[in-house]
Formats: sequence, structure tokens, C-alpha cells
Amino acid sequence: MNAVAHPFHPSAIAGALSIQGLSKQYPLKGKPVSVLENIDLDIRPGEFVSILGASGCGKSTLLRLVVGLDQDYQGQILLDGRPVRGPGLERGIVFQDHRLFPWMTLQQNIALALKNHAMAATLKDRLVAEHIELVGLSGFESAYPHQLSGGMAQRAAIARALVNKPKVLLLDEPLGALDALTRVRLQQELQRIWLQEGCTVIMVTHDIEEALYLGDRVIVMDAHPGSIREDLRVDLPHPRERDSALLHGYKQRLLAELIGR
Repeated sequence: MNAVAHPFHPSAIAGALSIQGLSKQYPLKGKPVSVLENIDLDIRPGEFVSILGASGCGKSTLLRLVVGLDQDYQGQILLDGRPVRGPGLERGIVFQDHRLFPWMTLQQNIALALKNHAMAATLKDRLVAEHIELVGLSGFESAYPHQLSGGMAQRAAIARALVNKPKVLLLDEPLGALDALTRVRLQQELQRIWLQEGCTVIMVTHDIEEALYLGDRVIVMDAHPGSIREDLRVDLPHPRERDSALLHGYKQRLLAELIGR
């Protein structure tokens, strides 16, 4: 299917994210507790960055701040040089649970993301069809979420996040609830979709193999407070082979580091 022009969003190469001196606190029993402390991170347009770390290190909080769901923090978050102030169409997010509306069909769930756009209904239909095909769900347009497998529902959630052509796609443990075989298949699909779409991707995961297989870089975070311990560049082209000796070496290194701490 040919790509559709998107009049509501610039299609030029973009998606440079700059996080500068980012700190975040939550009140606990009347006292501030640091969740993130002095996070500095620059992500190039089109880069796939995996964020790895134990529970409680602030990975998901970092995504919430980037997507604009929480604006109570110190520091700066810049997208293409402009401060992030609240949610926006240039940032899409997919959570661990698909969050599809159960009373809507797959097609309706994806089309919902375009509801407030001033464009012809025919163009909206083309965009939805394009993204259903992108995630390999053609033929399931009229299916309801309960009629889809877990992997299919997550593909639908990815299509819904991408239909606005965001500059940055944020993935919060998107494959964490899937069985092992489905997870491996969806990792391959996610890599294919990212290579085809070309947007910047930031993915939070607990899975070292997943982080290395998909990421151009793997950011390893420490907890209490959340801070960046290591920024590992994975020097391998995409698509990747899982049995790569280089990936195996990186895995052993990260395992030793994470278990040691």
C-alpha cells in the first residue's frame, strides 16, 4: 500500500529528543522522595533506544514525563528544540496492556485517534487501513478486542499510536504480558514496523535480550533515585540476528552488571 500524505503533521525528518537535568520527586508521608535525579539524555531522530533497569528505577515515570502526562518536574525536555508542555500528537505511547475500548471494533479503535482531525472521512479511512496493514491485521477490521489474541491486540495498540504519524513513539513494556513465543514474534514485527516508519522509539523493558535485539542504544538505569548508569551503543545494523556473538557478549556484560548490583 502506498504511503498517505498527512496534512496535519510534518513528515520531514524529525524526532530529536533532548532531556536535560531532569529530576522528579513524589511526596511520601509528607516528605519528598526522588524518583529521577539529573537525567541527561540526547536521542537522535529515528533512533531506537531501549531503557533497561529493575522495578522502581523510574523508567515508566520517565516515559510519562516525555509524553507530557506529568509536568511537575525539574529540568527540561525538548523535542526538536521545543519544550514539551503536555501531551501532543507528535508523541504516541503504547502501554503493557493494550487499552483498546472493548465495545469498538479494531478499525474503530484505531480511527478514534483521528477523531479530532479536520480531514475528509475518506482520508481517515485510508490512514486506518494503511496502519492496519502495517501491523499485519488486515482481515480483522471488524473484530472486537475480546476476539483478538494478546499479540494481535498489542499490534492494534501500536497501529493506533502510529496513525497520527508521531515523531516519537514511546513503548512502556509493550510485550511484557505476552507469552515467550508471541513476544519473540512481536519483537520481529516491532523491528520491521520501526524500520518502515522511521520514527524515534523509546522502549522501557526488563528484558535484556529484547533491549539489545531492538535498541541502537541501551540505557541502563539505577534506582533510588533513578539515574543513568550506562549508555551502551549496540554497534550492529538492522535487522538483527538473535544468535549474534556481539549481542551475546553485550548480554553477559549487562547481566553481570545488573546482577552484581
